[in-house]
Amino acid sequence: MQPSHFDAASGILPGHRIVALVEGGHVRAATAIAPDQIQPASLDLRLGARAWRVRASFLPGRDVEVHRRLEALALHAVDLAPGAVLETGCVYLVELLEHLALPASVAAAANPKSSTGRLDVFTRVIADGMRAFDQIPAGYTGPLYLEVSPRTFPILVRTGSRLSQLRFRVGSAVLDRDELARLQAAHRLVDTPEPDLGSGGIAVSIDLAPRDGIVGYRAKRHTGLVDVDQRAACDVLDFWEPIRRVGKLGLVLDPDEFYILASKEAVQVPPAFAAEMVPFDPLVGEFRVHYAGFFDPGFGWAAAGGAGARAVLEVRSREVPFILEDGQIVGRLIYERLTEPPQTLYGAGLGSNYQAQGLKLSKHFKADTVSG
Repeated sequence: MQPSHFDAASGILPGHRIVALVEGGHVRAATAIAPDQIQPASLDLRLGARAWRVRASFLPGRDVEVHRRLEALALHAVDLAPGAVLETGCVYLVELLEHLALPASVAAAANPKSSTGRLDVFTRVIADGMRAFDQIPAGYTGPLYLEVSPRTFPILVRTGSRLSQLRFRVGSAVLDRDELARLQAAHRLVDTPEPDLGSGGIAVSIDLAPRDGIVGYRAKRHTGLVDVDQRAACDVLDFWEPIRRVGKLGLVLDPDEFYILASKEAVQVPPAFAAEMVPFDPLVGEFRVHYAGFFDPGFGWAAAGGAGARAVLEVRSREVPFILEDGQIVGRLIYERLTEPPQTLYGAGLGSNYQAQGLKLSKHFKADTVSG
Protein backbone atom coordinates (compact mmCIF):
# COMPACT_ATOMS: atom_id res chain seq x y z
CA MET A 1 0.00 0.00 0.00
CA GLN A 2 1.48 3.31 -1.07
CA PRO A 3 0.93 6.22 1.36
CA SER A 4 0.10 8.47 -1.59
CA HIS A 5 -3.22 6.64 -1.95
CA PHE A 6 -4.42 8.49 1.13
CA ASP A 7 -2.24 11.59 1.37
CA ALA A 8 -2.92 13.24 -1.99
CA ALA A 9 -5.96 15.34 -1.04
CA SER A 10 -8.25 16.19 1.84
CA GLY A 11 -11.77 14.83 1.87
CA ILE A 12 -13.97 11.75 2.19
CA LEU A 13 -12.55 8.55 0.68
CA PRO A 14 -14.71 7.12 -2.13
CA GLY A 15 -15.62 3.47 -2.31
CA HIS A 16 -12.66 2.32 -4.40
CA ARG A 17 -10.28 3.86 -1.86
CA ILE A 18 -12.13 1.97 0.89
CA VAL A 19 -11.41 -1.17 -1.15
CA ALA A 20 -7.74 -0.14 -1.08
CA LEU A 21 -7.91 0.18 2.71
CA VAL A 22 -9.32 -3.34 2.94
CA GLU A 23 -6.77 -4.78 0.53
CA GLY A 24 -3.96 -3.07 2.45
CA GLY A 25 -5.05 -4.59 5.76
CA HIS A 26 -6.18 -1.27 7.23
CA VAL A 27 -9.71 -2.65 7.61
CA ARG A 28 -9.95 -6.33 8.37
CA ALA A 29 -12.29 -8.92 9.80
CA ALA A 30 -12.30 -12.61 10.70
CA THR A 31 -15.14 -13.01 8.20
CA ALA A 32 -14.18 -11.55 4.83
CA ILE A 33 -15.61 -8.12 4.07
CA ALA A 34 -18.34 -8.52 1.47
CA PRO A 35 -18.33 -6.38 -1.68
CA ASP A 36 -21.81 -5.02 -0.91
CA GLN A 37 -20.60 -3.60 2.41
CA ILE A 38 -18.74 -0.95 0.44
CA GLN A 39 -20.98 1.94 -0.55
CA PRO A 40 -20.04 4.95 -2.74
CA ALA A 41 -18.41 6.71 0.23
CA SER A 42 -18.95 4.51 3.28
CA LEU A 43 -18.49 1.02 4.70
CA ASP A 44 -21.29 -0.97 6.34
CA LEU A 45 -20.26 -2.40 9.73
CA ARG A 46 -21.43 -5.85 10.87
CA LEU A 47 -22.41 -7.08 14.31
CA GLY A 48 -20.11 -9.71 15.76
CA ALA A 49 -20.90 -12.83 17.77
CA ARG A 50 -21.37 -11.26 21.20
CA ALA A 51 -23.30 -8.46 22.81
CA TRP A 52 -23.51 -7.34 26.39
CA ARG A 53 -26.41 -5.73 28.17
CA VAL A 54 -24.77 -2.86 30.06
CA ARG A 55 -25.91 -0.71 32.96
CA ALA A 56 -25.42 2.54 31.08
CA SER A 57 -23.82 4.11 28.06
CA PHE A 58 -20.17 4.97 28.51
CA LEU A 59 -16.97 6.13 26.87
CA PRO A 60 -13.77 4.26 27.76
CA GLY A 61 -11.60 7.38 28.10
CA ARG A 62 -7.98 7.98 27.22
CA ASP A 63 -5.75 4.88 27.22
CA VAL A 64 -8.58 2.63 28.48
CA GLU A 65 -9.63 -0.45 26.55
CA VAL A 66 -13.37 -1.06 26.12
CA HIS A 67 -13.25 -4.63 27.43
CA ARG A 68 -11.83 -3.35 30.72
CA ARG A 69 -14.88 -1.13 31.25
CA LEU A 70 -17.15 -4.02 30.33
CA GLU A 71 -15.87 -6.02 33.26
CA ALA A 72 -17.56 -3.54 35.60
CA LEU A 73 -20.57 -2.47 33.51
CA ALA A 74 -21.83 -5.64 31.80
CA LEU A 75 -24.98 -7.20 33.25
CA HIS A 76 -24.99 -10.29 31.05
CA ALA A 77 -23.70 -11.51 27.68
CA VAL A 78 -25.88 -12.25 24.65
CA ASP A 79 -25.02 -14.77 21.94
CA LEU A 80 -25.92 -13.21 18.60
CA ALA A 81 -25.01 -16.18 16.38
CA PRO A 82 -28.48 -17.79 16.49
CA GLY A 83 -30.25 -14.41 16.60
CA ALA A 84 -31.24 -12.42 19.66
CA VAL A 85 -33.85 -9.85 20.64
CA LEU A 86 -32.64 -6.44 21.78
CA GLU A 87 -35.34 -4.89 23.96
CA THR A 88 -36.48 -1.28 24.05
CA GLY A 89 -35.20 0.85 26.88
CA CYS A 90 -32.03 -1.20 27.25
CA VAL A 91 -28.44 -0.40 26.30
CA TYR A 92 -26.31 -3.05 24.62
CA LEU A 93 -22.69 -3.04 23.55
CA VAL A 94 -21.88 -5.25 20.57
CA GLU A 95 -18.45 -6.20 19.29
CA LEU A 96 -18.17 -5.56 15.56
CA LEU A 97 -16.59 -7.91 13.06
CA GLU A 98 -14.45 -5.14 11.58
CA HIS A 99 -11.14 -4.10 13.12
CA LEU A 100 -9.08 -1.08 12.07
CA ALA A 101 -5.40 -0.36 11.54
CA LEU A 102 -5.74 3.07 9.97
CA PRO A 103 -2.95 4.92 8.17
CA ALA A 104 -1.60 7.93 10.06
CA SER A 105 -3.47 10.33 7.75
CA VAL A 106 -6.89 8.61 7.78
CA ALA A 107 -9.58 9.14 10.42
CA ALA A 108 -13.11 7.73 10.45
CA ALA A 109 -16.59 8.78 11.53
CA ALA A 110 -19.63 6.57 12.12
CA ASN A 111 -23.37 7.01 11.80
CA PRO A 112 -26.42 4.74 11.90
CA LYS A 113 -27.55 3.39 8.54
CA SER A 114 -30.71 4.97 7.16
CA SER A 115 -32.81 1.91 7.94
CA THR A 116 -31.53 1.89 11.53
CA GLY A 117 -32.48 5.50 12.12
CA ARG A 118 -35.96 4.99 10.66
CA LEU A 119 -36.55 2.24 13.23
CA ASP A 120 -35.62 4.63 16.06
CA VAL A 121 -32.64 2.47 17.00
CA PHE A 122 -29.97 4.63 18.58
CA THR A 123 -26.44 3.49 17.74
CA ARG A 124 -22.97 4.87 18.40
CA VAL A 125 -19.54 3.44 17.68
CA ILE A 126 -16.86 3.41 20.37
CA ALA A 127 -13.28 2.19 20.33
CA ASP A 128 -10.40 1.76 22.76
CA GLY A 129 -9.19 5.01 24.28
CA MET A 130 -12.02 7.09 22.79
CA ARG A 131 -13.37 10.19 24.49
CA ALA A 132 -16.06 10.92 21.85
CA PHE A 133 -18.71 8.77 20.21
CA ASP A 134 -18.56 7.93 16.48
CA GLN A 135 -15.14 9.55 16.00
CA ILE A 136 -12.15 7.32 15.24
CA PRO A 137 -8.83 9.21 15.27
CA ALA A 138 -6.31 8.99 12.43
CA GLY A 139 -3.94 6.08 12.84
CA TYR A 140 -6.21 4.14 15.23
CA THR A 141 -5.47 0.42 15.54
CA GLY A 142 -7.86 -1.82 17.43
CA PRO A 143 -11.38 -3.23 17.70
CA LEU A 144 -14.69 -1.45 17.22
CA TYR A 145 -17.84 -1.76 19.32
CA LEU A 146 -21.38 -0.56 18.71
CA GLU A 147 -23.67 0.79 21.37
CA VAL A 148 -27.24 -0.17 20.47
CA SER A 149 -30.37 1.11 22.20
CA PRO A 150 -33.76 0.41 20.57
CA ARG A 151 -36.04 3.28 21.52
CA THR A 152 -39.44 2.27 20.11
CA PHE A 153 -39.48 -1.23 18.58
CA PRO A 154 -37.72 -4.36 19.89
CA ILE A 155 -35.41 -5.68 17.19
CA LEU A 156 -34.12 -9.10 16.18
CA VAL A 157 -30.45 -9.07 15.20
CA ARG A 158 -27.76 -11.66 14.53
CA THR A 159 -24.08 -11.90 13.69
CA GLY A 160 -23.59 -10.03 10.42
CA SER A 161 -26.53 -7.63 10.83
CA ARG A 162 -25.66 -4.13 9.64
CA LEU A 163 -26.83 -1.23 11.78
CA SER A 164 -24.11 1.37 11.27
CA GLN A 165 -21.64 2.62 8.70
CA LEU A 166 -18.21 4.21 8.67
CA ARG A 167 -16.76 7.01 6.58
CA PHE A 168 -13.04 7.52 6.14
CA ARG A 169 -11.62 11.02 5.94
CA VAL A 170 -8.27 12.66 5.21
CA GLY A 171 -8.07 16.11 6.77
CA SER A 172 -11.17 18.28 6.48
CA ALA A 173 -13.03 19.33 3.33
CA VAL A 174 -16.28 20.84 4.61
CA LEU A 175 -17.53 23.48 2.16
CA ASP A 176 -17.72 27.02 3.49
CA ARG A 177 -20.63 29.33 2.73
CA ASP A 178 -19.20 30.69 -0.52
CA GLU A 179 -18.28 27.23 -1.82
CA LEU A 180 -21.71 25.94 -0.88
CA ALA A 181 -23.36 28.85 -2.71
CA ARG A 182 -21.40 28.07 -5.87
CA LEU A 183 -22.30 24.39 -5.67
CA GLN A 184 -25.97 25.29 -5.13
CA ALA A 185 -25.90 27.58 -8.17
CA ALA A 186 -24.34 24.86 -10.31
CA HIS A 187 -26.36 21.85 -9.18
CA ARG A 188 -29.38 22.97 -7.13
CA LEU A 189 -28.55 20.99 -4.01
CA VAL A 190 -32.03 21.86 -2.80
CA ASP A 191 -34.75 22.89 -5.24
CA THR A 192 -35.75 26.17 -3.68
CA PRO A 193 -35.31 29.57 -5.38
CA GLU A 194 -33.85 31.22 -2.28
CA PRO A 195 -31.89 28.63 -0.29
CA ASP A 196 -30.91 29.42 3.28
CA LEU A 197 -27.11 29.12 3.34
CA GLY A 198 -24.85 29.49 6.32
CA SER A 199 -21.64 28.27 7.89
CA GLY A 200 -23.68 25.42 9.33
CA GLY A 201 -24.76 24.15 5.90
CA ILE A 202 -27.82 24.47 3.67
CA ALA A 203 -31.25 24.53 5.31
CA VAL A 204 -33.87 21.81 4.90
CA SER A 205 -37.51 22.46 5.80
CA ILE A 206 -40.42 20.20 6.70
CA ASP A 207 -43.27 19.19 4.36
CA LEU A 208 -46.60 19.09 6.19
CA ALA A 209 -48.78 19.45 3.10
CA PRO A 210 -47.94 16.41 0.96
CA ARG A 211 -49.96 15.65 -2.14
CA ASP A 212 -50.67 11.99 -1.29
CA GLY A 213 -52.65 12.77 1.84
CA ILE A 214 -50.21 11.43 4.42
CA VAL A 215 -48.18 14.00 6.34
CA GLY A 216 -46.00 11.52 8.17
CA TYR A 217 -46.01 8.61 10.60
CA ARG A 218 -46.02 8.40 14.40
CA ALA A 219 -44.57 5.22 15.89
CA LYS A 220 -46.81 3.00 17.98
CA ARG A 221 -45.80 1.56 21.31
CA HIS A 222 -45.92 -2.10 22.46
CA THR A 223 -45.49 -3.58 19.00
CA GLY A 224 -44.05 -6.83 17.77
CA LEU A 225 -40.47 -7.47 16.71
CA VAL A 226 -38.72 -6.02 13.70
CA ASP A 227 -36.15 -8.38 12.17
CA VAL A 228 -33.50 -5.97 10.91
CA ASP A 229 -32.44 -8.35 8.13
CA GLN A 230 -35.92 -8.91 6.64
CA ARG A 231 -37.23 -6.61 3.92
CA ALA A 232 -40.94 -5.83 3.54
CA ALA A 233 -41.90 -8.25 6.31
CA CYS A 234 -43.91 -5.92 8.60
CA ASP A 235 -47.35 -4.38 8.09
CA VAL A 236 -47.18 -0.62 8.46
CA LEU A 237 -50.31 -0.28 10.57
CA ASP A 238 -49.01 -2.75 13.15
CA PHE A 239 -46.17 -0.36 13.94
CA TRP A 240 -47.14 3.12 12.72
CA GLU A 241 -50.01 5.55 12.91
CA PRO A 242 -50.29 7.53 9.65
CA ILE A 243 -50.74 11.27 10.17
CA ARG A 244 -53.13 12.45 7.46
CA ARG A 245 -53.61 16.08 8.43
CA VAL A 246 -52.38 18.69 10.87
CA GLY A 247 -54.22 21.46 12.68
CA LYS A 248 -54.11 25.17 11.99
CA LEU A 249 -51.07 25.54 14.24
CA GLY A 250 -49.19 22.73 12.53
CA LEU A 251 -48.00 19.39 13.89
CA VAL A 252 -47.53 19.21 17.64
CA LEU A 253 -44.64 16.92 18.48
CA ASP A 254 -45.38 15.10 21.71
CA PRO A 255 -42.38 14.63 23.98
CA ASP A 256 -40.63 11.28 23.60
CA GLU A 257 -42.72 10.25 20.59
CA PHE A 258 -41.02 9.28 17.34
CA TYR A 259 -42.06 10.61 13.91
CA ILE A 260 -41.11 9.96 10.31
CA LEU A 261 -41.50 13.10 8.17
CA ALA A 262 -40.04 14.35 4.88
CA SER A 263 -38.34 17.47 3.63
CA LYS A 264 -40.17 19.93 1.44
CA GLU A 265 -37.11 20.29 -0.77
CA ALA A 266 -35.77 17.71 -3.17
CA VAL A 267 -32.13 17.12 -2.25
CA GLN A 268 -29.14 16.34 -4.46
CA VAL A 269 -25.62 15.21 -3.64
CA PRO A 270 -23.35 15.69 -6.69
CA PRO A 271 -20.99 12.81 -7.53
CA ALA A 272 -17.80 14.37 -6.15
CA PHE A 273 -19.37 15.25 -2.80
CA ALA A 274 -20.97 13.72 0.27
CA ALA A 275 -23.41 15.27 2.73
CA GLU A 276 -24.42 14.86 6.35
CA MET A 277 -27.47 16.10 8.25
CA VAL A 278 -26.81 18.00 11.47
CA PRO A 279 -28.81 15.90 13.96
CA PHE A 280 -29.66 18.56 16.53
CA ASP A 281 -29.67 22.34 16.30
CA PRO A 282 -30.96 24.16 19.42
CA LEU A 283 -31.32 27.34 17.37
CA VAL A 284 -34.34 25.94 15.47
CA GLY A 285 -36.11 24.01 18.23
CA GLU A 286 -35.89 21.46 21.00
CA PHE A 287 -36.03 18.38 18.83
CA ARG A 288 -33.61 16.00 17.17
CA VAL A 289 -33.71 15.33 13.44
CA HIS A 290 -32.20 12.49 11.46
CA TYR A 291 -30.28 9.90 13.45
CA ALA A 292 -28.84 8.54 10.19
CA GLY A 293 -27.03 11.48 8.72
CA PHE A 294 -24.93 10.23 5.78
CA PHE A 295 -25.95 11.04 2.21
CA ASP A 296 -23.72 9.23 -0.27
CA PRO A 297 -22.54 10.69 -3.60
CA GLY A 298 -25.35 10.48 -6.13
CA PHE A 299 -28.26 10.65 -3.68
CA GLY A 300 -31.04 12.47 -5.52
CA TRP A 301 -28.87 12.72 -8.65
CA ALA A 302 -30.96 12.42 -11.83
CA ALA A 303 -28.31 10.45 -13.72
CA ALA A 304 -28.35 7.84 -10.93
CA GLY A 305 -32.15 7.59 -10.93
CA GLY A 306 -32.69 9.87 -7.95
CA ALA A 307 -34.48 12.92 -9.33
CA GLY A 308 -36.86 14.44 -6.80
CA ALA A 309 -35.53 12.56 -3.75
CA ARG A 310 -36.55 14.00 -0.41
CA ALA A 311 -34.65 13.78 2.84
CA VAL A 312 -36.62 11.56 5.20
CA LEU A 313 -36.39 12.98 8.69
CA GLU A 314 -36.52 10.97 11.90
CA VAL A 315 -37.84 13.44 14.42
CA ARG A 316 -38.09 13.22 18.19
CA SER A 317 -39.08 16.12 20.42
CA ARG A 318 -37.01 16.48 23.54
CA GLU A 319 -38.48 17.54 26.87
CA VAL A 320 -41.38 19.78 25.81
CA PRO A 321 -44.11 19.66 23.14
CA PHE A 322 -43.04 21.52 20.03
CA ILE A 323 -45.06 22.80 17.05
CA LEU A 324 -43.77 22.25 13.53
CA GLU A 325 -45.31 24.31 10.72
CA ASP A 326 -45.22 23.56 7.01
CA GLY A 327 -42.00 24.92 5.50
CA GLN A 328 -40.27 25.40 8.85
CA ILE A 329 -36.49 24.85 8.85
CA VAL A 330 -35.70 21.68 10.77
CA GLY A 331 -32.10 20.90 9.88
CA ARG A 332 -29.05 21.63 7.77
CA LEU A 333 -27.02 19.61 5.33
CA ILE A 334 -23.24 19.93 5.48
CA TYR A 335 -21.43 19.09 2.25
CA GLU A 336 -17.88 17.79 1.98
CA ARG A 337 -15.62 17.03 -0.96
CA LEU A 338 -14.44 13.55 -1.79
CA THR A 339 -10.74 13.09 -2.29
CA GLU A 340 -11.61 12.08 -5.87
CA PRO A 341 -14.74 11.17 -7.84
CA PRO A 342 -16.28 7.80 -6.88
CA GLN A 343 -16.50 4.91 -9.32
CA THR A 344 -20.08 4.15 -8.24
CA LEU A 345 -22.98 6.39 -7.20
CA TYR A 346 -25.80 5.85 -4.74
CA GLY A 347 -28.66 4.16 -6.56
CA ALA A 348 -26.68 3.39 -9.72
CA GLY A 349 -27.17 -0.38 -9.90
CA LEU A 350 -26.44 -0.82 -6.19
CA GLY A 351 -29.97 -1.73 -5.11
CA SER A 352 -30.10 1.36 -2.89
CA ASN A 353 -33.29 1.37 -0.85
CA TYR A 354 -34.01 5.09 -0.72
CA GLN A 355 -33.06 6.60 -4.07
CA ALA A 356 -35.81 8.88 -5.50
CA GLN A 357 -37.69 8.54 -2.22
CA GLY A 358 -40.52 10.67 -0.97
CA LEU A 359 -41.97 10.10 2.50
CA LYS A 360 -40.80 6.53 3.11
CA LEU A 361 -40.52 4.19 6.04
CA SER A 362 -37.60 1.81 6.40
CA LYS A 363 -37.17 -1.16 4.08
CA HIS A 364 -38.63 -3.49 6.73
CA PHE A 365 -42.23 -2.39 6.04
CA LYS A 366 -44.54 -3.44 3.23
CA ALA A 367 -45.03 -0.66 0.72
CA ASP A 368 -48.67 -1.37 -0.14
CA THR A 369 -50.32 -1.60 3.29
CA VAL A 370 -51.31 2.07 3.61
CA SER A 371 -53.04 4.20 1.02
CA GLY A 372 -53.26 7.95 0.89
